[in-house]
Amino acid sequence: MSHVTTHVLDAALGRPATGVPVVLADETGAVLASAVTDADGRVADLGPDALPAGAYRLTFDTAAYFAASERRSFYPRVTIDFDLADEAAHYHVPLLLSPFAYSTYRGS
Repeated sequence: MSHVTTHVLDAALGRPATGVPVVLADETGAVLASAVTDADGRVADLGPDALPAGAYRLTFDTAAYFAASERRSFYPRVTIDFDLADEAAHYHVPLLLSPFAYSTYRGS
């Protein structure tokens, strides 16, 4: 399993956000992986099985997601910066999304 995974839920529709492009990058901006959320709104295979401690960034292309359903959105992308401190731990970073708001948290 990837060291970092994500799950995107469309809070406005009350269902998984399918088809959201996601990019994982390191602190220099180098892209480590990219994927698209599946039918359950998940990306289970995002990047390597192990990453060194450090700063990372997940970028979600929310403009593409909302455009696919002909909905407008205030945020064209959501960028989440996080610190990976425990190299042995799994990092799950969920995103709750709506056209005019979003929230995130450290999942399990």
